[in-house]
Amino acid sequence: MSLTPNELAQYLNALVAQHLPLSTMIWGPPGVGKSSVVAQVATANGLDFVDVRLSQLAPTDLRGLPVAQDTGGGSGVSRWYPPEFLPTGGRGILFLDEVNMAPPTMQGMAQQLILDRKVGSYELPPEWFVWAAGNRKEDRASVFDMPAPLANRFLHLTVRPDFEAFRDYALARALHEHVLAFLTFRPELLHRLDSAQPAWPSPRSWEMAARLHRAGLDAAPAIGEAAGAEFAAFVRLYEQLPDLESVLGGEAVSLKLPQEPSVRYAAVVGLAARAEGAQQGFHAFSWLAGQAGAEWLQLYVATLVSKFQVKGQLGELVALMEREPRLAELVQGAADLAEG
Repeated sequence: MSLTPNELAQYLNALVAQHLPLSTMIWGPPGVGKSSVVAQVATANGLDFVDVRLSQLAPTDLRGLPVAQDTGGGSGVSRWYPPEFLPTGGRGILFLDEVNMAPPTMQGMAQQLILDRKVGSYELPPEWFVWAAGNRKEDRASVFDMPAPLANRFLHLTVRPDFEAFRDYALARALHEHVLAFLTFRPELLHRLDSAQPAWPSPRSWEMAARLHRAGLDAAPAIGEAAGAEFAAFVRLYEQLPDLESVLGGEAVSLKLPQEPSVRYAAVVGLAARAEGAQQGFHAFSWLAGQAGAEWLQLYVATLVSKFQVKGQLGELVALMEREPRLAELVQGAADLAEG
């Protein structure tokens, strides 16, 4: 079952809402956001979250250590003391990351936890979900085959890169608008695995690139030389942009929208990313409506709606749209599309 990150979140939220503690395996390429989605689901549902990297553990790290106990009469037994990171109460998600990068002996140990919800003398509390994640062989990851008995204990979900999901994520975390505008223009560079290079574009590496760019540093060490060069060239286009602040303030009567498509992407997405309220959003739409075709207005409104949704301001925006029937129609269409 192939899902976008947003669809994966909806599916996992449904498992929690329906109280279905079914072991779930999430497959996908590196950097696509598997662990981030699980962490977000835990936060959204008020669940504790324990992230265990199986590939970094030895079997005794999961099962615990044997400790001798005197039972009297000169005899004794050994008891397994579980590790401190395993939960002992409450409600939460035990997330076994990189499960198929762990060697077979470690996977066998994890199988007992997944199948029986216990390992050694430890037993997982009843209100905990066991979910796992791993990369596929086609992702050029150093993985081991998952034993059939272990695989058969899981639900299997595959997550794929999706620009709209990344756009929502980027707007919610205020990633640099240059990154968002560039990927709107070149969405095929959101995820491009290159096994011959140590750095390549992925949602995870673009987030790192945004932090580097905000600090005035080259983004290429995060996303690779090729994508870094394209991104740097795109950033230089911002020198050709009109005064976006004047547009947002409703004072840009004489300003013109550039004709070059890449510069238009930068301007349209930049306006949506910078709009701090419904009034500024309306000013920008009014300016664009007099100079751009329907496809540019749709791009602007889709980005703006996504931003206002993550900020919890969509109701304010929709109320203001009553001034302009054309804008109201585009906003409603974007909102309906986002809600699926």
